[in-house]
Amino acid sequence: MARVSPATVPPSAPGRDPHENAVLLLTTLGTLMVAVDSTIVILAIPTMARELNSPLSSIIWTVLIYLLVTAALTTQAGRLGDTVGRSRAYNSGFAIFTVGSALSGFAPTTTFLIAARAIQAIGGSLMFANAGALIAAVFPPERRGRAFGFFVFGYSLGAILGILLGGVITTEVGWRYIFFINIPIGLVAIALGLRTLPPTETHRVRFDLPGFLTFSGMLTLLCYGLIELSIFGVTIGNLAYLVVGAALLPAFLYTELRVTDPLLDLRQLKNRLLGFSLVAGLLQALGYLAVIFLLTMYLQGLRGLSPLNASLLLVPGYLLGALAGPVMGRQVDRLGARLLATLGILAMAGAVVAYSQLTLTTWLGWIPVISLIGGMGSGMFYPANSTAIMSQATPRTFGTISGLRATLANIGTLLSFVLAITIASTSVPRYVTYEVFLGTTNLVGGIGSEFLTGIRAAFYGSIVILLLAAALSWSRGKGTPRPVPAS
Repeated sequence: MARVSPATVPPSAPGRDPHENAVLLLTTLGTLMVAVDSTIVILAIPTMARELNSPLSSIIWTVLIYLLVTAALTTQAGRLGDTVGRSRAYNSGFAIFTVGSALSGFAPTTTFLIAARAIQAIGGSLMFANAGALIAAVFPPERRGRAFGFFVFGYSLGAILGILLGGVITTEVGWRYIFFINIPIGLVAIALGLRTLPPTETHRVRFDLPGFLTFSGMLTLLCYGLIELSIFGVTIGNLAYLVVGAALLPAFLYTELRVTDPLLDLRQLKNRLLGFSLVAGLLQALGYLAVIFLLTMYLQGLRGLSPLNASLLLVPGYLLGALAGPVMGRQVDRLGARLLATLGILAMAGAVVAYSQLTLTTWLGWIPVISLIGGMGSGMFYPANSTAIMSQATPRTFGTISGLRATLANIGTLLSFVLAITIASTSVPRYVTYEVFLGTTNLVGGIGSEFLTGIRAAFYGSIVILLLAAALSWSRGKGTPRPVPAS
């Protein structure tokens, strides 16, 4: 039974919800904050490794642990928002992320830093899972596209700021301040959230402990095994992780189909629009984010650019994506999600086709030009696909569906890293591939040509994945919003 605060404006109420601006500001700020941190950390890894006296195989976990934890926890975080209230869960996420940032900045060792990054990831999971649910709860279906467009704006702008600030802060002030800058932003956001975010519906549901344990265990073991596989190759240990993780899948499915309040209501995936949209989001993240990793390795390892200069070449694409997101979101509200989402994926696939033709002597000015095509595609796809997914949720399941959407995107991001590293390293040792990615090693001569062959193979794999995502995006149909229950 739903419990609603008297101050809550039900989603079905006519007119404009007075909380729309507050929700839009806070969700955009949260997305920006997390995106800044992700790009800044990658640029600072070589400096952190040197100052903490850490091998690259250890310091890389400051990136990987964040991807792993968010992939494992985001669905549960969305379910928690349905239970305790989305505003409360979102504000808690901001607080945990800020605490994790402070701990990361004060980290005396690599192990401490990795643990602090895991705390950041817990906060990020709460924010990502409940941001979409807050938008769906406050914005009526005919205005959600523009709101989700600001997701793209926040993420793309955050990525740009991370690139621009990362090198300057790390060089001039110190790597610890890439985390300290989150503290004042987080404190302001928490204060604004407590004052302005609306109370939201909560629902009495039974906690699905068996589903939580089997899902978390399955995802953690599979992701950890794949990451270890990408770093060290095939060993008995990482094969065991993969086998046990895969074995938990039937147990999870059996559990979820038989409990009253499942952690993940698999029956909802029978809805063609919802199921195809979710899988399209997973494949888009898997196929396109791998390209960013591959470009980084190409520019740093084969063309000899610094991490900062390599990232600067991608700024035009991020900038166009940031500007296009809200604009395309309005078009989603007018034209529907199917066309714009599919065209967006095709634009990204076209950009990857162009990237696959790069050589060891290609004029680097083509990189920002191609990135504009991909940036426009991102600006079209994200608001359209998110709108399509949340159109199939009800107030009772806003958090669960939003969490599932974010979880699949996070899984795609994690696997994209593994895909890029694994395929590109077929011609050189994996540890060399990681050093190339971090900008600490350049490849010249014959080995450079071999490495380029591996990168091209990964590009071709990404093209196939994106075309499959486009096919699913179009095949899901136009769809219609689900009716919103009165309570």
